[in-house]
Amino acid sequence: MAQNDRTPNIIYIMSDDHASQAVSAYGGILSTVLPTPNIDRIAHEGAILRNCFVTNSISTPSRGAIITGQYSQKNGVYTLQDPLDPDHPNVAKCLQQAGYQTAIFGKWHLHAEPTGFDYYNILPGQGRYNDPMLIEKGTWGNDPHANPRTGKVYKGHSTDVIGSEAIKYMENRDKSKPFFMMCHFKAPHRPWTPAERFKDLLKDVTIPEPENLLDTYEGKGEYAELLRMSMEHLRQTDVKTDIPTDMSRDELRHWAYQLYIKDYLRCIAGIDENVGRILNYLDEQGLAENTVVIYTGDQGFFLGEHGWFDKRLMYEECLRMPFVIRYPKEIKPGTDNKDITLNIDFAPLFLDYAGMDKPSQMQGESFRSNLRNETPANWRQAMYYRYWMNADNDHNVTANYGIRTDRYKLIFYYGESLGMTGTKNESRTPEWELYDLKEDPMEMKNLYHDPSKKALIKELKTKLLELKQQYDDEDSKYPTMAEIARKYYW
Repeated sequence: MAQNDRTPNIIYIMSDDHASQAVSAYGGILSTVLPTPNIDRIAHEGAILRNCFVTNSISTPSRGAIITGQYSQKNGVYTLQDPLDPDHPNVAKCLQQAGYQTAIFGKWHLHAEPTGFDYYNILPGQGRYNDPMLIEKGTWGNDPHANPRTGKVYKGHSTDVIGSEAIKYMENRDKSKPFFMMCHFKAPHRPWTPAERFKDLLKDVTIPEPENLLDTYEGKGEYAELLRMSMEHLRQTDVKTDIPTDMSRDELRHWAYQLYIKDYLRCIAGIDENVGRILNYLDEQGLAENTVVIYTGDQGFFLGEHGWFDKRLMYEECLRMPFVIRYPKEIKPGTDNKDITLNIDFAPLFLDYAGMDKPSQMQGESFRSNLRNETPANWRQAMYYRYWMNADNDHNVTANYGIRTDRYKLIFYYGESLGMTGTKNESRTPEWELYDLKEDPMEMKNLYHDPSKKALIKELKTKLLELKQQYDDEDSKYPTMAEIARKYYW
């Protein structure tokens, strides 16, 4: 299949834990502190999605959803420890059938060897920030979890190395075929280690704080007290200095936030620079016009909101993924879309651009027409979320699921491990939360126990059960969940 004007190249760039609050195109308190001009360029020359959501806010499951177009319960990747079966259908395999050459660079994080890619050069597991080792296709070995793994060490910061490998691939590709390339940066994942050239960036700047940094969790459930992801839970390796022992909780939050957010933003500076390198390469080679370019993060992330870091919860900061896309032939510059889109929609979108129908097993939908301001009349008005990793050792997050509409969010903390990998076998008292996102966008006031909301709650629970059925995640599959639903739903 020869490269032609009808078949675009597709470049999918993704960072690990890059929150939309730290992309200046989204505005917010950090937008003037650290602008992201190259990522913003994609939005300005194409489209920005305001309501792009993750279906399971944790790295490995989100990556599984992106490449398969399926929820965790369909692709088998429920938690951080679950591998993606190499035999499972994925979008790269489909694109190979359409004549695309396929490649992935950087953070794979799905444990088993990547399949569907003609070439890969990936980090083992989380990988290192500095002088990273990459595993190239053909050198995986019989035991990919062995230590030391087979691989080659590259000098430099991982963001620069991954960016360079992606550009090198484009230079050496088969120019007679369209290409699908996934470029996955490790940054800005914990412990937020920037390249040396950014170590003094923002050194003398006081970073604005989210207004709910000192949240006391009034009205929230037991899960909030059990969490280990507030500023006071940051470690010496996170803030790169000794942690004071004589500060109050509030003082420690103010202090730790400044150190944490500066290193996080320094990592973002390196990512934006490398996004610029890729965009410049496309311009120089005359490829920009016929290439779909996407930038996103693998999920959302707390940047001090509610006093927290990390993800996993269904709060807006964890749920929302940054997503900007450019395709000059089809997307009008400055397109601003507010439709509810999900990470399971990415694979169908890729296939749509490649001229392929999505396979029947994919649960997502292409939003190509949405990007042309032609949203289908039957487009989703609500989304389903589920985080399965109950009581994980590091963050102690309670397993939860829920529904988000344009205005409301209903969350059920069911608190059962259900035999999932990487969880503690403990049960927690189930509890509910309801938020009005129009009146309370920072999700500070839990309305679940408000008598005036009974009819609304019933309506949302009914819709939630419909979504669970639609996505093949009914509680009846688990005897424990069926009993919890019977006792705590109505």
